[in-house]
Amino acid sequence: MTFFRYQQIFTSVRSLLAQQLWARILLGMGLGTITGLALSPGGFALLENETALTAAEWIALPGTVFLEILKMVVIPLIICSIVLGILSSGSPRQLKKMGAFIVPYFIATSFVAVTIGLSLSLFIQPGHMMSAGAHAMVTDAISTASAPILDELTVPQRITRLIPSNFVEAALHVDMLKIVIIAIFFGVAALTMPREIVKPFEALCLFGQGAAMQIIDWAMALAPYAVFGLMTDAMIHLGFDALSAIGWYMTSVLSGLAIILSLYLFGATVFGGHSPTTFLRAIREVQLLAFSTSSSAAVMPVSIRTAENNLGVSEDISRFVIPIGATINMDGTGLYQAVAAIFLCQIFGVDLSFTEMALLMCVIVGASIGTPATPGVGIVVLATILSGIGVPPAGIGIIFGVDRILDMCRTTINVTGDLTAVVIMERWMKSRSA
Repeated sequence: MTFFRYQQIFTSVRSLLAQQLWARILLGMGLGTITGLALSPGGFALLENETALTAAEWIALPGTVFLEILKMVVIPLIICSIVLGILSSGSPRQLKKMGAFIVPYFIATSFVAVTIGLSLSLFIQPGHMMSAGAHAMVTDAISTASAPILDELTVPQRITRLIPSNFVEAALHVDMLKIVIIAIFFGVAALTMPREIVKPFEALCLFGQGAAMQIIDWAMALAPYAVFGLMTDAMIHLGFDALSAIGWYMTSVLSGLAIILSLYLFGATVFGGHSPTTFLRAIREVQLLAFSTSSSAAVMPVSIRTAENNLGVSEDISRFVIPIGATINMDGTGLYQAVAAIFLCQIFGVDLSFTEMALLMCVIVGASIGTPATPGVGIVVLATILSGIGVPPAGIGIIFGVDRILDMCRTTINVTGDLTAVVIMERWMKSRSA
């Protein structure tokens, strides 16, 4: 009897894996975590250090290929989707209605996220709860680690640099914000021109969008293997030590991200008309991919497909809001930067006044909005923020060890925020047109 029961369970699991991509992704994530910890020098160390790192590079190869395929189509997809989204609005007046809602919405949620991060870090005070051993680890990290620092620019210089004067340069550096601005300019210009002139350009954008989505469908077959490889690689480099050394800091960040997620679910339920369970079930594939890839830009095509197929959002809204959200809607990143800044201030004994705290909040919101949606960039932006409040940039070395796992978590929240925004906007636009 027991044998047949286990056989039935195995058959059910195999059927689930065969039919549901999210289940295969979840399996790949679990197996990757176990395999990585088993091979990691900081885990069970089944392989020597150099051998483990070499193995990590090969095991991560499917994930690297998967990411590169998605990156290959991101720029044409962003440009084509935004242009078509603007053209489908029908008129500058309709476009103005969408923009007047979504931009203030993203800025408001960014301020809420940063406020949550500052409040939690001041309440928990993770920087005051480090053991003597952890402080020794901090000293070693500061003496050996270094972080790249962004250019220190004045506010007028930063505003000027938002203008995409060179499209090739913006594409070369994958400057998502400039690419979005270029697409918006072309879309709005096309919306004001005669239809017979715009039609060939619209057809080209339709082809570019359709081709990109087809390539994404092909790439998704590789997703479970990609997730396995990326998780194995991350765990080999992290091990147990890095995950446990600054647990209070991680607890503060993860608690804040959980609060933001609960606010998203509240918004999706009250303002978007989706129950929490239905909403989470619809977006789980995107969340798992975002967690594995640490790049909201890379999974943006999947976010668009999920919004349209699983959440029932119209194309003109999903293909306009999500590319913009993947560029400026970085609530998880903003919260992480707030917690990390206060955490390092507490370690280095930097006391911030209320005015300095308010200024820090504004700086973090601005920095998070302009943060490229690619893995690891958040910590580079953080280095610039810290240099402005008296924290040694070398202090970034303290949180290097756990940044990867937190990057994965905050990216998941960023993507969830984009999908929450589209369901809220979908319902808001319908109520305005009724």
